[in-house]
Amino acid sequence: MTARILVVDDTEANVRLLSVMASQDYYEVATAINGPEALEKAAVWHPDVIILDVMMPGMDGYEVCRQLKRNVGTAQIPVIMVTALDGSAAKLRGLECGADDFLTRPIEAATTMARVRSLVRLKRLSDEWQARWETSHSLGLIEGDGPGAVSVEATRALLVDDWDLGAERITQALADEGISCMRAGDEHETLHCLRNVALDLVVINLSLGTGDPLRLASRLRAAPLGRDVPLLLVAEADQRDVILRGIDLGANDWIVRPLDINELRVRARNLIRRKLYQDRLRQDLDDAMRLALVDPLTGLYNRRYFRRHLDSQLAAEPFARVAVLLIDIDRFKEFNDRFGHAVGDGVLLQVARMMSEETRIVDLAARLGGEEFIIVIVGMSDEEIASVAARLRRRIDESRFDVEAARGLHVTVSVGVAIATVANTDGDALIRRADRALYAAKSAGRNCISMAP
Repeated sequence: MTARILVVDDTEANVRLLSVMASQDYYEVATAINGPEALEKAAVWHPDVIILDVMMPGMDGYEVCRQLKRNVGTAQIPVIMVTALDGSAAKLRGLECGADDFLTRPIEAATTMARVRSLVRLKRLSDEWQARWETSHSLGLIEGDGPGAVSVEATRALLVDDWDLGAERITQALADEGISCMRAGDEHETLHCLRNVALDLVVINLSLGTGDPLRLASRLRAAPLGRDVPLLLVAEADQRDVILRGIDLGANDWIVRPLDINELRVRARNLIRRKLYQDRLRQDLDDAMRLALVDPLTGLYNRRYFRRHLDSQLAAEPFARVAVLLIDIDRFKEFNDRFGHAVGDGVLLQVARMMSEETRIVDLAARLGGEEFIIVIVGMSDEEIASVAARLRRRIDESRFDVEAARGLHVTVSVGVAIATVANTDGDALIRRADRALYAAKSAGRNCISMAP
Protein backbone atom coordinates (compact mmCIF):
# COMPACT_ATOMS: atom_id res chain seq x y z
CA MET A 1 0.00 0.00 0.00
CA THR A 2 2.09 2.94 -1.25
CA ALA A 3 1.35 6.15 0.63
CA ARG A 4 3.06 9.26 1.94
CA ILE A 5 4.07 9.51 5.59
CA LEU A 6 5.34 12.75 7.15
CA VAL A 7 7.44 12.15 10.27
CA VAL A 8 7.78 15.20 12.55
CA ASP A 9 10.30 15.03 15.40
CA ASP A 10 13.21 17.17 16.59
CA THR A 11 15.25 14.12 17.67
CA GLU A 12 17.23 12.51 14.87
CA ALA A 13 17.12 9.01 16.37
CA ASN A 14 13.33 9.10 16.60
CA VAL A 15 13.04 10.34 13.02
CA ARG A 16 15.33 7.57 11.80
CA LEU A 17 13.41 4.85 13.69
CA LEU A 18 9.99 5.92 12.39
CA SER A 19 11.33 6.42 8.87
CA VAL A 20 12.76 2.89 8.84
CA MET A 21 9.45 1.45 10.07
CA ALA A 22 7.51 3.25 7.33
CA SER A 23 10.03 2.45 4.60
CA GLN A 24 9.94 -1.26 5.42
CA ASP A 25 6.22 -1.19 4.54
CA TYR A 26 7.14 0.65 1.30
CA TYR A 27 5.74 4.01 2.32
CA GLU A 28 7.24 7.20 0.92
CA VAL A 29 8.64 9.19 3.84
CA ALA A 30 9.36 12.88 4.36
CA THR A 31 10.57 14.45 7.58
CA ALA A 32 10.32 17.74 9.47
CA ILE A 33 12.20 18.77 12.60
CA ASN A 34 9.83 21.41 13.97
CA GLY A 35 6.25 22.64 13.88
CA PRO A 36 6.46 25.39 11.23
CA GLU A 37 8.32 23.05 8.85
CA ALA A 38 5.70 20.38 9.45
CA LEU A 39 2.84 22.75 8.62
CA GLU A 40 4.56 23.88 5.44
CA LYS A 41 5.29 20.33 4.24
CA ALA A 42 1.79 19.15 5.10
CA ALA A 43 0.28 21.92 2.96
CA VAL A 44 2.62 21.34 0.00
CA TRP A 45 3.45 17.62 0.05
CA HIS A 46 -0.08 16.37 1.01
CA PRO A 47 0.89 13.35 3.14
CA ASP A 48 -1.58 10.53 3.83
CA VAL A 49 -0.60 10.28 7.51
CA ILE A 50 1.43 12.49 9.84
CA ILE A 51 3.37 10.95 12.74
CA LEU A 52 3.91 13.88 15.10
CA ASP A 53 6.09 14.20 18.19
CA VAL A 54 4.50 16.06 21.10
CA MET A 55 7.53 17.52 22.88
CA MET A 56 9.20 19.87 20.41
CA PRO A 57 10.76 23.25 21.23
CA GLY A 58 8.84 26.33 20.19
CA MET A 59 5.60 25.04 18.69
CA ASP A 60 4.76 21.73 20.37
CA GLY A 61 2.88 18.84 18.76
CA TYR A 62 -0.45 19.85 20.30
CA GLU A 63 -0.35 23.27 18.63
CA VAL A 64 0.80 21.76 15.32
CA CYS A 65 -2.15 19.35 15.42
CA ARG A 66 -4.61 22.15 16.21
CA GLN A 67 -3.34 24.23 13.30
CA LEU A 68 -3.48 21.25 10.93
CA LYS A 69 -7.12 20.61 11.87
CA ARG A 70 -8.08 24.28 11.50
CA ASN A 71 -6.68 24.46 7.97
CA VAL A 72 -9.19 23.28 5.35
CA GLY A 73 -6.37 21.93 3.19
CA THR A 74 -4.90 19.71 5.92
CA ALA A 75 -7.84 19.07 8.24
CA GLN A 76 -8.54 15.59 6.86
CA ILE A 77 -4.95 14.32 7.14
CA PRO A 78 -4.84 11.69 9.93
CA VAL A 79 -2.40 12.49 12.74
CA ILE A 80 -0.68 10.02 15.07
CA MET A 81 0.89 11.77 18.04
CA VAL A 82 3.92 10.19 19.74
CA THR A 83 5.43 11.06 23.12
CA ALA A 84 7.55 9.73 25.96
CA LEU A 85 4.97 11.15 28.40
CA ASP A 86 2.90 8.54 30.16
CA GLY A 87 -0.60 8.88 31.50
CA SER A 88 -4.12 9.40 30.22
CA ALA A 89 -4.04 13.21 30.50
CA ALA A 90 -1.44 13.59 27.72
CA LYS A 91 -3.27 11.12 25.49
CA LEU A 92 -6.62 12.80 26.04
CA ARG A 93 -5.14 16.22 25.29
CA GLY A 94 -3.77 14.95 21.99
CA LEU A 95 -7.06 13.35 20.98
CA GLU A 96 -8.93 16.53 21.92
CA CYS A 97 -6.63 18.47 19.56
CA GLY A 98 -7.88 16.27 16.73
CA ALA A 99 -5.25 13.53 16.65
CA ASP A 100 -6.48 10.15 15.42
CA ASP A 101 -4.21 8.19 17.75
CA PHE A 102 -1.70 8.73 20.52
CA LEU A 103 1.27 6.40 21.03
CA THR A 104 3.63 6.26 23.99
CA ARG A 105 7.31 5.49 23.56
CA PRO A 106 8.87 3.02 23.21
CA ILE A 107 6.60 2.38 20.24
CA GLU A 108 6.10 -1.10 18.82
CA ALA A 109 6.50 -1.48 15.05
CA ALA A 110 3.63 -3.90 14.34
CA THR A 111 1.05 -1.87 16.26
CA THR A 112 2.23 1.43 14.79
CA MET A 113 2.19 0.21 11.21
CA ALA A 114 -1.23 -1.45 11.64
CA ARG A 115 -2.53 1.91 12.80
CA VAL A 116 -0.90 3.65 9.84
CA ARG A 117 -2.51 1.18 7.40
CA SER A 118 -5.93 1.80 8.92
CA LEU A 119 -5.54 5.57 8.67
CA VAL A 120 -4.24 5.39 5.11
CA ARG A 121 -7.43 3.53 4.15
CA LEU A 122 -9.52 6.27 5.77
CA LYS A 123 -7.53 9.03 4.12
CA ARG A 124 -7.81 7.51 0.66
CA LEU A 125 -11.56 7.13 0.99
CA SER A 126 -11.80 10.75 2.10
CA ASP A 127 -9.54 11.85 -0.77
CA GLU A 128 -11.71 10.03 -3.30
CA TRP A 129 -14.87 11.78 -2.15
CA GLN A 130 -13.04 15.11 -1.85
CA ALA A 131 -11.72 14.85 -5.41
CA ARG A 132 -15.19 14.12 -6.76
CA TRP A 133 -16.60 17.02 -4.75
CA GLU A 134 -13.97 19.43 -6.05
CA THR A 135 -14.59 18.35 -9.65
CA SER A 136 -18.33 18.92 -9.29
CA HIS A 137 -17.66 22.25 -7.55
CA SER A 138 -15.39 23.42 -10.37
CA LEU A 139 -18.12 22.57 -12.89
CA GLY A 140 -20.62 24.66 -10.94
CA LEU A 141 -22.71 21.67 -9.87
CA ILE A 142 -22.03 22.27 -6.16
CA GLU A 143 -22.02 25.57 -4.33
CA GLY A 144 -20.36 26.54 -1.05
CA ASP A 145 -17.00 25.76 0.50
CA GLY A 146 -17.52 22.15 1.57
CA PRO A 147 -19.20 20.33 4.46
CA GLY A 148 -17.70 22.52 7.20
CA ALA A 149 -17.90 21.62 10.88
CA VAL A 150 -19.94 18.58 11.87
CA SER A 151 -21.54 17.68 15.19
CA VAL A 152 -22.09 14.23 16.69
CA GLU A 153 -25.38 15.30 18.26
CA ALA A 154 -28.27 12.94 17.43
CA THR A 155 -25.98 10.33 15.85
CA ARG A 156 -26.44 6.58 16.40
CA ALA A 157 -24.05 3.93 17.61
CA LEU A 158 -24.39 0.19 18.12
CA LEU A 159 -22.56 -1.59 20.94
CA VAL A 160 -21.96 -5.30 20.41
CA ASP A 161 -21.39 -6.59 23.93
CA ASP A 162 -22.90 -9.28 26.15
CA TRP A 163 -21.33 -7.99 29.39
CA ASP A 164 -24.00 -5.90 31.11
CA LEU A 165 -21.85 -3.85 33.46
CA GLY A 166 -19.29 -2.82 30.85
CA ALA A 167 -22.01 -2.14 28.29
CA GLU A 168 -23.80 0.27 30.59
CA ARG A 169 -20.63 2.34 31.10
CA ILE A 170 -19.99 2.56 27.35
CA THR A 171 -23.61 3.39 26.55
CA GLN A 172 -23.68 6.18 29.12
CA ALA A 173 -20.35 7.60 27.96
CA LEU A 174 -21.62 7.84 24.38
CA ALA A 175 -24.94 9.29 25.53
CA ASP A 176 -23.01 12.07 27.29
CA GLU A 177 -21.68 13.04 23.83
CA GLY A 178 -25.18 13.12 22.34
CA ILE A 179 -24.70 9.72 20.68
CA SER A 180 -27.70 7.41 20.97
CA CYS A 181 -26.40 3.90 21.63
CA MET A 182 -28.27 0.67 20.96
CA ARG A 183 -27.03 -2.74 21.98
CA ALA A 184 -26.70 -6.14 20.32
CA GLY A 185 -25.56 -9.33 21.98
CA ASP A 186 -24.46 -11.37 18.99
CA GLU A 187 -23.88 -11.38 15.24
CA HIS A 188 -27.51 -12.02 14.31
CA GLU A 189 -28.77 -9.03 16.32
CA THR A 190 -25.97 -6.85 14.94
CA LEU A 191 -26.76 -7.57 11.30
CA HIS A 192 -30.48 -7.12 11.95
CA CYS A 193 -29.79 -3.68 13.44
CA LEU A 194 -27.51 -2.78 10.53
CA ARG A 195 -30.32 -3.51 8.07
CA ASN A 196 -32.89 -1.44 9.94
CA VAL A 197 -31.05 1.52 11.48
CA ALA A 198 -28.69 4.08 9.94
CA LEU A 199 -25.58 3.71 12.11
CA ASP A 200 -22.71 6.15 12.57
CA LEU A 201 -20.50 3.89 14.71
CA VAL A 202 -20.24 0.24 15.77
CA VAL A 203 -18.36 -0.64 18.97
CA ILE A 204 -17.35 -4.32 19.27
CA ASN A 205 -16.19 -6.04 22.43
CA LEU A 206 -13.36 -8.36 21.40
CA SER A 207 -14.12 -10.51 24.46
CA LEU A 208 -17.63 -11.21 23.21
CA GLY A 209 -18.89 -14.42 24.79
CA THR A 210 -21.01 -15.53 21.83
CA GLY A 211 -19.58 -15.87 18.34
CA ASP A 212 -16.37 -14.57 16.81
CA PRO A 213 -16.00 -10.75 17.03
CA LEU A 214 -13.43 -10.71 14.20
CA ARG A 215 -15.80 -12.62 11.92
CA LEU A 216 -18.46 -10.06 12.81
CA ALA A 217 -16.11 -7.18 11.95
CA SER A 218 -15.35 -8.82 8.61
CA ARG A 219 -19.05 -9.33 7.83
CA LEU A 220 -19.83 -5.71 8.71
CA ARG A 221 -17.12 -4.51 6.35
CA ALA A 222 -18.42 -6.78 3.57
CA ALA A 223 -22.05 -5.63 3.95
CA PRO A 224 -23.01 -2.66 1.72
CA LEU A 225 -24.71 -0.90 4.64
CA GLY A 226 -21.72 -1.44 6.93
CA ARG A 227 -18.91 -0.64 4.53
CA ASP A 228 -18.56 3.00 5.60
CA VAL A 229 -19.55 2.69 9.27
CA PRO A 230 -16.55 3.16 11.62
CA LEU A 231 -15.65 0.16 13.78
CA LEU A 232 -14.18 0.74 17.26
CA LEU A 233 -12.77 -2.32 19.04
CA VAL A 234 -12.76 -2.68 22.83
CA ALA A 235 -9.94 -5.00 23.88
CA GLU A 236 -8.04 -6.37 26.81
CA ALA A 237 -4.39 -5.37 27.21
CA ASP A 238 -3.20 -8.88 26.26
CA GLN A 239 -5.21 -9.02 22.98
CA ARG A 240 -2.58 -7.31 20.83
CA ASP A 241 -2.65 -9.93 18.07
CA VAL A 242 -6.45 -9.88 17.94
CA ILE A 243 -6.42 -6.08 17.69
CA LEU A 244 -3.94 -6.15 14.80
CA ARG A 245 -6.02 -8.77 12.99
CA GLY A 246 -9.14 -6.64 13.51
CA ILE A 247 -7.43 -3.56 12.07
CA ASP A 248 -6.34 -5.55 9.00
CA LEU A 249 -9.96 -6.72 8.59
CA GLY A 250 -11.13 -3.11 8.42
CA ALA A 251 -11.64 -1.89 12.00
CA ASN A 252 -10.80 1.79 12.38
CA ASP A 253 -9.68 2.16 15.97
CA TRP A 254 -9.36 0.42 19.31
CA ILE A 255 -9.33 1.18 23.02
CA VAL A 256 -7.88 -1.00 25.75
CA ARG A 257 -9.36 -1.89 29.14
CA PRO A 258 -9.48 -0.64 31.82
CA LEU A 259 -11.47 1.96 29.91
CA ASP A 260 -10.74 5.63 30.21
CA ILE A 261 -14.25 6.95 29.61
CA ASN A 262 -13.00 10.34 28.42
CA GLU A 263 -10.73 8.67 25.88
CA LEU A 264 -13.64 6.52 24.70
CA ARG A 265 -15.77 9.60 24.16
CA VAL A 266 -13.10 11.42 22.17
CA ARG A 267 -12.24 8.40 19.99
CA ALA A 268 -15.93 7.81 19.24
CA ARG A 269 -16.46 11.51 18.52
CA ASN A 270 -13.50 11.70 16.12
CA LEU A 271 -14.57 8.57 14.22
CA ILE A 272 -18.14 9.79 13.83
CA ARG A 273 -17.05 13.28 12.75
CA ARG A 274 -14.88 11.81 10.00
CA LYS A 275 -17.78 9.64 8.82
CA LEU A 276 -20.23 12.56 8.85
CA TYR A 277 -17.78 14.67 6.85
CA GLN A 278 -17.62 11.97 4.18
CA ASP A 279 -21.40 11.53 4.33
CA ARG A 280 -21.86 15.22 3.57
CA LEU A 281 -19.42 15.08 0.66
CA ARG A 282 -21.33 12.08 -0.67
CA GLN A 283 -24.69 13.81 -0.22
CA ASP A 284 -23.43 16.92 -2.01
CA LEU A 285 -22.31 14.70 -4.89
CA ASP A 286 -25.65 12.86 -4.98
CA ASP A 287 -27.44 16.21 -5.08
CA ALA A 288 -25.12 17.41 -7.83
CA MET A 289 -25.77 14.30 -9.90
CA ARG A 290 -29.50 14.71 -9.40
CA LEU A 291 -29.34 18.35 -10.46
CA ALA A 292 -27.28 17.40 -13.50
CA LEU A 293 -30.01 14.97 -14.60
CA VAL A 294 -33.21 16.51 -13.22
CA ASP A 295 -35.07 19.71 -14.02
CA PRO A 296 -34.92 21.74 -10.77
CA LEU A 297 -38.40 23.23 -11.13
CA THR A 298 -40.54 20.22 -12.02
CA GLY A 299 -38.47 17.30 -10.73
CA LEU A 300 -38.74 15.60 -14.14
CA TYR A 301 -35.63 14.50 -15.98
CA ASN A 302 -33.92 17.16 -18.06
CA ARG A 303 -33.07 17.28 -21.77
CA ARG A 304 -29.59 15.78 -21.28
CA TYR A 305 -30.83 12.69 -19.48
CA PHE A 306 -33.82 12.28 -21.80
CA ARG A 307 -31.56 12.11 -24.82
CA ARG A 308 -29.26 9.53 -23.30
CA HIS A 309 -32.26 7.46 -22.25
CA LEU A 310 -33.85 7.65 -25.69
CA ASP A 311 -30.67 6.58 -27.46
CA SER A 312 -30.15 3.68 -25.04
CA GLN A 313 -33.75 2.50 -25.51
CA LEU A 314 -33.48 2.66 -29.29
CA ALA A 315 -30.24 0.66 -29.17
CA ALA A 316 -31.48 -1.89 -26.65
CA GLU A 317 -34.97 -2.44 -28.06
CA PRO A 318 -34.64 -2.57 -31.85
CA PHE A 319 -37.77 -4.72 -32.20
CA ALA A 320 -39.86 -3.04 -29.48
CA ARG A 321 -42.10 -0.05 -29.99
CA VAL A 322 -40.26 3.09 -28.86
CA ALA A 323 -42.39 6.21 -29.02
CA VAL A 324 -41.97 9.85 -28.05
CA LEU A 325 -44.79 12.19 -27.10
CA LEU A 326 -43.74 15.83 -27.58
CA ILE A 327 -46.01 18.03 -25.46
CA ASP A 328 -46.34 21.82 -25.54
CA ILE A 329 -48.54 23.95 -23.27
CA ASP A 330 -50.81 26.07 -25.47
CA ARG A 331 -50.46 29.87 -25.22
CA PHE A 332 -48.20 29.53 -22.19
CA LYS A 333 -46.71 32.99 -22.74
CA GLU A 334 -50.12 34.47 -21.98
CA PHE A 335 -50.08 32.97 -18.47
CA ASN A 336 -46.69 34.53 -17.77
CA ASP A 337 -47.63 37.90 -19.25
CA ARG A 338 -50.99 38.11 -17.49
CA PHE A 339 -50.29 36.51 -14.09
CA GLY A 340 -46.49 36.58 -13.72
CA HIS A 341 -43.78 33.96 -13.78
CA ALA A 342 -44.72 32.50 -10.37
CA VAL A 343 -48.10 31.44 -11.77
CA GLY A 344 -46.41 30.18 -14.93
CA ASP A 345 -44.09 28.03 -12.83
CA GLY A 346 -47.10 26.68 -10.94
CA VAL A 347 -48.74 25.65 -14.20
CA LEU A 348 -45.55 23.87 -15.28
CA LEU A 349 -45.43 22.02 -11.98
CA GLN A 350 -49.03 20.80 -12.22
CA VAL A 351 -48.64 19.68 -15.83
CA ALA A 352 -45.45 17.81 -14.87
CA ARG A 353 -47.26 16.09 -12.00
CA MET A 354 -50.08 14.95 -14.29
CA MET A 355 -47.55 13.61 -16.80
CA SER A 356 -45.90 11.55 -14.07
CA GLU A 357 -49.25 10.22 -12.87
CA GLU A 358 -50.46 9.26 -16.34
CA THR A 359 -47.36 7.29 -17.32
CA ARG A 360 -45.89 4.00 -16.14
CA ILE A 361 -42.83 3.69 -13.92
CA VAL A 362 -40.88 2.32 -16.89
CA ASP A 363 -41.75 5.34 -19.04
CA LEU A 364 -39.66 8.51 -18.87
CA ALA A 365 -41.08 12.02 -18.62
CA ALA A 366 -38.76 14.99 -19.11
CA ARG A 367 -38.89 18.75 -19.43
CA LEU A 368 -37.02 19.94 -22.51
CA GLY A 369 -37.20 23.59 -21.53
CA GLY A 370 -39.75 26.38 -21.29
CA GLU A 371 -43.23 24.91 -21.71
CA GLU A 372 -42.10 21.89 -23.74
CA PHE A 373 -42.11 18.36 -22.34
CA ILE A 374 -41.49 14.89 -23.73
CA ILE A 375 -42.40 11.32 -22.77
CA VAL A 376 -40.56 8.19 -23.92
CA ILE A 377 -42.71 5.06 -24.04
CA VAL A 378 -41.41 1.56 -24.76
CA GLY A 379 -43.25 -1.67 -25.53
CA MET A 380 -46.77 -0.42 -26.27
CA SER A 381 -48.91 -0.89 -29.36
CA ASP A 382 -49.85 2.08 -31.55
CA GLU A 383 -53.34 2.09 -30.00
CA GLU A 384 -51.96 2.09 -26.44
CA ILE A 385 -49.56 4.92 -27.24
CA ALA A 386 -52.38 6.99 -28.72
CA SER A 387 -54.46 6.22 -25.64
CA VAL A 388 -51.78 7.56 -23.28
CA ALA A 389 -51.57 10.79 -25.30
CA ALA A 390 -55.35 11.17 -25.38
CA ARG A 391 -55.75 10.48 -21.66
CA LEU A 392 -53.11 13.04 -20.71
CA ARG A 393 -54.50 15.72 -23.07
CA ARG A 394 -58.03 15.14 -21.79
CA ARG A 395 -57.03 15.26 -18.11
CA ILE A 396 -55.23 18.57 -18.50
CA ASP A 397 -58.09 20.03 -20.57
CA GLU A 398 -60.71 19.00 -18.01
CA SER A 399 -58.75 20.24 -14.99
CA ARG A 400 -58.87 23.71 -13.57
CA PHE A 401 -55.58 25.02 -12.22
CA ASP A 402 -55.40 26.99 -8.97
CA VAL A 403 -52.03 28.71 -8.71
CA GLU A 404 -51.52 31.36 -6.02
CA ALA A 405 -54.05 34.15 -6.64
CA ALA A 406 -55.00 32.83 -10.09
CA ARG A 407 -57.94 30.47 -9.70
CA GLY A 408 -59.66 28.16 -12.16
CA LEU A 409 -57.14 28.52 -14.96
CA HIS A 410 -57.95 26.54 -18.10
CA VAL A 411 -54.79 24.94 -19.51
CA THR A 412 -54.51 22.86 -22.67
CA VAL A 413 -51.68 21.07 -24.43
CA SER A 414 -50.87 20.03 -27.97
CA VAL A 415 -49.17 16.67 -28.49
CA GLY A 416 -47.05 15.34 -31.34
CA VAL A 417 -46.49 11.57 -31.36
CA ALA A 418 -43.81 9.69 -33.28
CA ILE A 419 -43.11 5.94 -33.15
CA ALA A 420 -39.78 4.43 -34.15
CA THR A 421 -39.71 1.69 -36.74
CA VAL A 422 -37.36 -1.25 -37.16
CA ALA A 423 -36.00 0.41 -40.30
CA ASN A 424 -35.41 3.78 -38.61
CA THR A 425 -34.14 3.90 -35.02
CA ASP A 426 -32.32 7.22 -35.25
CA GLY A 427 -33.08 9.42 -32.23
CA ASP A 428 -32.71 12.73 -34.04
CA ALA A 429 -35.05 11.60 -36.79
CA LEU A 430 -37.62 10.42 -34.25
CA ILE A 431 -37.60 13.77 -32.47
CA ARG A 432 -37.92 15.67 -35.77
CA ARG A 433 -40.96 13.59 -36.70
CA ALA A 434 -42.55 14.29 -33.30
CA ASP A 435 -41.80 18.00 -33.72
CA ARG A 436 -43.50 18.09 -37.11
CA ALA A 437 -46.49 16.28 -35.61
CA LEU A 438 -46.62 18.83 -32.78
CA TYR A 439 -46.57 21.67 -35.32
CA ALA A 440 -49.48 19.99 -37.12
CA ALA A 441 -51.43 19.81 -33.82
CA LYS A 442 -50.82 23.51 -33.22
CA SER A 443 -51.90 24.33 -36.76
CA ALA A 444 -55.09 22.30 -36.30
CA GLY A 445 -56.22 24.61 -33.52
CA ARG A 446 -54.27 23.39 -30.45
CA ASN A 447 -55.56 21.16 -27.63
CA CYS A 448 -55.27 18.13 -29.86
CA ILE A 449 -52.99 15.22 -30.83
CA SER A 450 -51.23 14.59 -34.10
CA MET A 451 -49.61 11.25 -35.00
CA ALA A 452 -46.51 11.39 -37.21
CA PRO A 453 -46.69 9.22 -40.33
